[in-house]
Amino acid sequence: MTVLVAGLGNIFSSDDGFGVAAVDELSRRSLPAEVEVRDFGIRGIHLAYQLLEPYDLVVLVDAVQRGGPPGTVYLIEAEPGAEPGQDVTMDAHDLGPDAVLSLVPRLGGTVGPVVVVGCEPACIDAGIGLSAAVQDAVGTAVQMVIDVVTGQLAGPPVGATERES
Repeated sequence: MTVLVAGLGNIFSSDDGFGVAAVDELSRRSLPAEVEVRDFGIRGIHLAYQLLEPYDLVVLVDAVQRGGPPGTVYLIEAEPGAEPGQDVTMDAHDLGPDAVLSLVPRLGGTVGPVVVVGCEPACIDAGIGLSAAVQDAVGTAVQMVIDVVTGQLAGPPVGATERES
């Protein structure tokens, strides 16, 4: 089984850098050889091209706004937001996960199962560094990713969209 763990986010927008911080921590952990951990930051187009490689599972790690308290960590079963035939705005610095997943079929690829390990941000304004709540959630998210990629944590049940921790 090949797995891509992709950290997303902008380190210059406070808590939006959550995914980057989490994969930085994950890169220091011992993971199975078939797990590839990469920091994509704001380079969504690079992630789209990377997803042309066949992965059995893709784990996106990102800040997600779902209305919970800052620092809430979610496990979300991702679904592409746009149909493959729809236009995707090509802004290399603002290509969100939904757009990336929708772009892959247009590039000739297919996307297998995707889960998002996301964290509710406190602030995504300009600034460097995570808020205390989000920084505290990095360890929880790292463990959740490890559990997912080692099969210790099943994805959300069919029909479910998120699990909070």
